[in-house]
Amino acid sequence: MTQAPGTPSPTSPAPELTPAQRTDIELLARGRQDKSRTMRELNQPETPQAAHALLLRLGLWDENRVPFPERLGVELETPGLPVPAWPEDVRLDLTHLRALAIDDEGNQDPDDALSLEVLEDGTRRLWVHVADVAALVPPDSELDLEARRRGSTLYLPTHTIGMLPDALVHAVGLGLDTESPALSIAIDFDADGQADSVDVQLTRLRVTRLSYARAQADLEAGDELLNQMWTLAKASRALRESEGAMSIDLSEVNVKVDAAGEVAITPLPKSDSRFIVQECMTLAGWAAAIFADDLQLALPFATQDPPHRSSPPGDDMPAQWARRKTLSRTRFQPLLGPHSGMGLDAYAQATSPMRRYLDLVVHQQLRSVILERDTLTGKDIAARVAESQMASGATRMAEREARRHWTLVAMSRQPERVYRAVVAERRQAQATLLLPELALDVALVTSAQIGAELKVQLAGVDLAAQTVRVREVQG
Repeated sequence: MTQAPGTPSPTSPAPELTPAQRTDIELLARGRQDKSRTMRELNQPETPQAAHALLLRLGLWDENRVPFPERLGVELETPGLPVPAWPEDVRLDLTHLRALAIDDEGNQDPDDALSLEVLEDGTRRLWVHVADVAALVPPDSELDLEARRRGSTLYLPTHTIGMLPDALVHAVGLGLDTESPALSIAIDFDADGQADSVDVQLTRLRVTRLSYARAQADLEAGDELLNQMWTLAKASRALRESEGAMSIDLSEVNVKVDAAGEVAITPLPKSDSRFIVQECMTLAGWAAAIFADDLQLALPFATQDPPHRSSPPGDDMPAQWARRKTLSRTRFQPLLGPHSGMGLDAYAQATSPMRRYLDLVVHQQLRSVILERDTLTGKDIAARVAESQMASGATRMAEREARRHWTLVAMSRQPERVYRAVVAERRQAQATLLLPELALDVALVTSAQIGAELKVQLAGVDLAAQTVRVREVQG
């Protein structure tokens, strides 16, 4: 087992702590205070990591204690603000269309659905329906200010902490009632599969909820609607790739921890049904941006500069790993600009207003312009981007740290397990290995070259430092 820097040696006697001393150390480990008199008296570094390591060593904390979200200052309770009644809006009736909300099994916040309508002239109209969250969360309302302060929903392996109240999610979720209000984005495609025009409407729907697995089975069984969407999605992806879109296909996993503390790490399948949803959501973001630009409407447009260096050829794991590192960071700004990684001349995230605050701002703007109400200025948008991005950045980091913690816990519980590893890059004697079944990268001193496959086993875990060591095994 590795040790965090400054942790007393396992062979040294454990100090006896008074309740006040334990509290003092725990406050430091949780990020609630910057200093600890007790750690100083024990000649230990006054850092959250060192305090965490000491608490583990003394048996006062165990592997189930995950201090990282609290340490990062993110909200750990879902807001309990009151939810207003639905306004009396005039809505386009689309209840005659089949609308499919496709998501992971057990999803509790369905916020998008898909329909396809064939018009009299043969035009195919793709509808991407999104929960009309902005109808209940207008700009600068108490709910809006709370969501802005949080930035996004926090998804932890153990539970989810919403950006918005649970009651609101239940009110606006698509398919949770017989009929669902929505903000729907329409994209018309000509006979050649090219997007011809876009529109945004307030609508009402009847939504059928499907898991990705069920949608995949229906697609393979010849479901006409899903097959038509599959055709549109393939054409859209091909067009974007011709414009420079970059696809990164590294392994992804879902890390879940049940009430008993059991950790389940399951790969996310690369199914056609998931591809359909992802591509249609991308199309919706492009259409929302184009619609707004035509009306000179400010949005938090998502932009990305071209890669800062050439992308390596090939589709193997090392090439995918290297390609991802060439991508620039996505920026959000009130002025339209291209998104290089997506191969789009315009893009705005518009399909998760329950989960991401800037998506909610997009909806607030679109809804206001549809209803001919005052809209936010570019200056207003820029201020919201700055505030919410700071909060959502901490949320994303808390999610990463919590997933890594539970991944290391899972590894420590199976010390004899052997993992497949691929050498992704080298720096002198040290290599970066990718463990696909855990979506984890680790360092190892090895002579194996890039692309080589190894078998590795756990050599040590330090939960306080969030580090892991592996060793190569033969056979």
